[in-house]
Amino acid sequence: MTSTVPGRRNPDEPGEAEAPQSGPTPRTSPGATPRTPPGTTPGTEDPAPAPSGPGPAPGTDPGPGPGDGPNDGAPAQPAHAGDPFDRDVLPAPKGASRALLGSLLAPHRRRVAVAVVLLLLQQAAVQAGPLLVAFALDAALPALREEHDYGPLIAVGIGYLVCSVASGWLQHAFVIAAARINQRALKELRERIYRQAQALSVDFHDRYTSGRLISRATTDVEALRELLDEGLQELLAVLLSVVYILITLLWLDPGLGAAALLSFVPLGLLVADFRRRSLRVYRGRSTAIAQVIVKFAETVNGIRPVQSFRRERANDARFAELNGRHLKVNGDSILEMARYVVLSRAVANTTLAALVLWGAYRVASGGLALGVLAAAALYLRRLYDPIDRLGMFLNSYQSAAASLEKIAGLLAQRPSVPEPARPKALPPRRAGLPGREVVFEGVNFAYRTGGEVLPRFALTLPAGQTVAVVGATGAGKSTLAKLVARFYDPTTGRVLLDGTDLRDLETAELRRGVVMVTQEAFLFSGTVAENIAIGRPEAGREEIEQAAKAIGAHEFIAALPDGYDTDVRKRGGRISAGQRQLVSFARALLADPSVLILDEATSSLDIPGERAVQHAMDTVLRGRTAVVVAHRLSTVEIADRVLVMADGRIVEDGPPAELIAGTGRFAALHSAWRESLA
Repeated sequence: MTSTVPGRRNPDEPGEAEAPQSGPTPRTSPGATPRTPPGTTPGTEDPAPAPSGPGPAPGTDPGPGPGDGPNDGAPAQPAHAGDPFDRDVLPAPKGASRALLGSLLAPHRRRVAVAVVLLLLQQAAVQAGPLLVAFALDAALPALREEHDYGPLIAVGIGYLVCSVASGWLQHAFVIAAARINQRALKELRERIYRQAQALSVDFHDRYTSGRLISRATTDVEALRELLDEGLQELLAVLLSVVYILITLLWLDPGLGAAALLSFVPLGLLVADFRRRSLRVYRGRSTAIAQVIVKFAETVNGIRPVQSFRRERANDARFAELNGRHLKVNGDSILEMARYVVLSRAVANTTLAALVLWGAYRVASGGLALGVLAAAALYLRRLYDPIDRLGMFLNSYQSAAASLEKIAGLLAQRPSVPEPARPKALPPRRAGLPGREVVFEGVNFAYRTGGEVLPRFALTLPAGQTVAVVGATGAGKSTLAKLVARFYDPTTGRVLLDGTDLRDLETAELRRGVVMVTQEAFLFSGTVAENIAIGRPEAGREEIEQAAKAIGAHEFIAALPDGYDTDVRKRGGRISAGQRQLVSFARALLADPSVLILDEATSSLDIPGERAVQHAMDTVLRGRTAVVVAHRLSTVEIADRVLVMADGRIVEDGPPAELIAGTGRFAALHSAWRESLA
């Protein structure tokens, strides 16, 4: 394998320990061509490809670029300065927030229509009151005074009572209908966020923290809940009442109606200014609370090293800083709300006083009936009273709009490892050959966040062969394994499984054929049996126990309080690291994949635990193709072949015994390991 581009450290390999570098190093004569390791073929250099990684949906705004703001012409910023992941502003198509809200409400069109009709009728009942007052003053009272006729006044009283009862009942019915719509929409939104979090590729999660995802699914959804539960009802009620009142005022007296309508010009300008200023504040608030959640989750997940290294005081200071930012942004939002309420109330009160004085003058001069003035005064009060409620709605709306932007940005992301448009099936396994052949064909790989990790290379792993991959931290070992598992796609070239490009396989079929066991051996909350059955959910209890027995895990599982039904609790905290690794091996054996990848499977174990796991490895690797990323050289002893990696290149390739007998890097590593055991 030849290449002139140096490899760079993979930031996703922090757990690999630095391998010893002592021992003789082969020398190459000046001008000589380096020997291509066995099992690889030389490649050619290509221009630097575009980095791989998750991206937004087609047509999305990639975010600000050079010259997009006031800093145009300023010195160049670091590449990460404009990274939307760092700024917690994921790009989304224009109008994505409205489209998302519309898609959530679309399945409930009929319920929405019913709710709107209920609100229309409720507002009609509410706004009938001042008209009844006007009728009482101008018709019912004169009839009583002049003709001693109680009928009109009794009719007004009955009408007012009917309107009050109808208004209360309709309001009750509307609240129930709206609540059902809102809760179903929010349930769907949470499920979409959860499905999206699982669907997005590993490289997305490398850059987007779990705390931010939690904030999207909790804090941001809660902001939207407040808008749907309270804000939309307030908005509809305000809009309908304004329309009703203005139409009624124009009918009662065109002059008063026109003057009331003109007063909405300054109020509209205030609303527009409040929306612009508060949206900026609420965008910052959503990011600020996400940072608080991220820090809290990080501290809780790392509580052992926090306490071991006495990080409490430093963490307190950092958390206080983030919490202070959140406090300041919240204070800014309150100030914006106060500013709007004060100014809008001043405009409303001034307008109301001027119109009442004008109306009183017209009554005194005989140009306006007293009942009309009384009704108009009541309507004007009702017209301007909702201004505060409108401010509360705008407050909820801007908070929800900022949250909806972030949720829409998350949902707009597309996996960098997508499902194939035209999936292909793997060919039947060849008789007499265990496992499947894995071929790297002209592969080059670079992480989105860094430079080239694996320069162009070609490599073949024959079916049934166990291949150990060793090397220093950042050599590219885990990256090689993740390409086989298709956690990432190569930047250029192809990875083939029995001649089929991994990108042409449906994820379900690929996961049946290729299984990866990681260093962490992650267990989920639930029973031991449920964790083993993840490998093949349809497996029965007998098959689960057979897999555990084959691995050598049955004895310790049977000794647990409830045996296979023992709850291992969060992250498998009820059992030891070695036992968790045995459970993960039983899970892999039950899945029975054609290709098995072990990524540093013994690096965190003690000697007894390592021995138990190595015995299990002999069982789980039998009859399949295996890639073993090895930290401890004791693991390499079971391999048929060893790849030694350095700076993203395979520098040595051969059987373990042959490499140990030589004078290369693996011989030096093996010698240093033997000396450490003495």
